Amino acid sequence: MKKFEVKDHAPSLLPDEYDFNLVWSDEFDGDKLDDSKWDYRLTMMGKRHAAWTDKGVKIENGCAVFSVFEENGEVVSSQLQTGYNFMDQPVVSTTFGHDVLQWPIGKLHENKYTHRYGYYECRCRLQRSEGWWSAFWLQSPIIGASLNPALTGSEVDVMESFHPGQVKPHNVFTGGYGLDMQRRKVGGDLTIDTDEFHYFGVLWLPDKYVFYVDGVKDGEICENVSGTDTFILISTETNGYRKENHRPTEEAFGAAKAGDTFAVDHVRVFDIKE
Repeated sequence: MKKFEVKDHAPSLLPDEYDFNLVWSDEFDGDKLDDSKWDYRLTMMGKRHAAWTDKGVKIENGCAVFSVFEENGEVVSSQLQTGYNFMDQPVVSTTFGHDVLQWPIGKLHENKYTHRYGYYECRCRLQRSEGWWSAFWLQSPIIGASLNPALTGSEVDVMESFHPGQVKPHNVFTGGYGLDMQRRKVGGDLTIDTDEFHYFGVLWLPDKYVFYVDGVKDGEICENVSGTDTFILISTETNGYRKENHRPTEEAFGAAKAGDTFAVDHVRVFDIKE
């Protein structure tokens, strides 16, 4: 890997085989989140998610700092996104003309930033407590609208950490999240230092995804490669809400009481030079 220097910020670690242009980034400077780049994700698959809040990210010392805390009896944290999945927004009652017909998706939103191909990098320090998890990933706004990822895209999990210091395999999902879902995975199962910042990246080419951790290649996936624009997400979520009773675990309450945080130093997108 080679370094790409960014003035007054940590450099990027980029694959040696190509030359790159920086086309989008957030260094999280200043004192508030840049809402021209990010929005809070509060809904999933048509429902308001009780574990997500729009109050869980602060900009401190050049980082987006995600926190977990109790709010009205729930244990909550935040997810940030640069775009919107068309199936996430809750359905609102509608009619078609004078017919009582329900359009089965909610209100659509203009994406803040989507992109196709190139290198995507996040430098972050993982959470230190059990009970919540973090992720850096990409998603097509229209994933699952067809069986062809070249047309309607995929989900690409660049980093997921469900336990302190443990990084799971990288995933590519396509076909949506129901009967047609397909998953491919590679690499991961790493243990890293939660006191240090680490680099997680993916090189997205027309025929494959190549994953990197701290500048070291960690596998590639050559199936279900998206051919359409995707948006970027930085996620945290407390454990328990996806279980049948939709309640936080005791570990989640413990993480909130400990005041644990997940910190992101930068997110950058690079194009390969022609």
